[in-house]
Amino acid sequence: DDPRMPTLCAMRRRGYPAMAVRNFIDQVGVAKNENLIDVGLLEFNVRDILNKSAKRVLAVLNPVKVVITNYPEGQVEQLEAINNPEDPEAGTRSLPFSRELYIEQDDFREVPPPKYFRLTPGREVRLRYGYIIKCEDVVKDPQTGEVTEIHCTYDPETRGGYAPDGRKVQGTIHWVSASHAVNAEVRMYDRLFTVENAKKVDENKTYLDYVNPESLKILTNCKVELSLVNVVSGEQFQFERKGFFCADIDTKPGTPVFNLTVSLRDSWAKIEKK
Repeated sequence: DDPRMPTLCAMRRRGYPAMAVRNFIDQVGVAKNENLIDVGLLEFNVRDILNKSAKRVLAVLNPVKVVITNYPEGQVEQLEAINNPEDPEAGTRSLPFSRELYIEQDDFREVPPPKYFRLTPGREVRLRYGYIIKCEDVVKDPQTGEVTEIHCTYDPETRGGYAPDGRKVQGTIHWVSASHAVNAEVRMYDRLFTVENAKKVDENKTYLDYVNPESLKILTNCKVELSLVNVVSGEQFQFERKGFFCADIDTKPGTPVFNLTVSLRDSWAKIEKK
């Protein structure tokens, strides 16, 4: 039942909905000859089903701390978040917001590349469901030079992410409250082979030479929102801006483990074009 394998039990553990698999089978049909089917078609069907049914949540997979220096210490407020924009009946939930947050490391750059609209020194960014913040300073590890904290200020008039003065903020990033975050393990799965067809191998090579060494990455320092503290194995979610994930059978109360079901976009296709 390794989630990288093309077996039904592996697909179940990875979080593939049964309806998505049935839809895929209907689309492929039955052929008399052996065919090679692009797994992207299966993943398309998985996204299509989960987009309609999966609850949206906030999860930071590679965290760095943000301190909002002008936010009152000890204050916590509840922000309203949409559970699923595709399903109005799914309702909303409350997200705790506080002075210290976690954001993705990739959502901050000291020296931003062109067309980078996330958090950088002196630039404003919108926090999903929250406020507009501006980076004022950073704290670095003196030995490695790695950014360990980002110091920001927030505009208290921008709750919900909109500025009353009409100024435009291009970037929106996700976050979790540091004091309410739940530690989680996240298993990031990728294609098992580095080539499309592992049966067509070069001379003096076997399919083992084409096994993708990065087909599984285990992230152990992830921070997820408080609502995920007691998830049950098999529950499915969309981690906003990241992908669809399923609670693994290794999940225990207070220590969730998630498997990547499928990314929001087909990143593999982009890699092959390079």
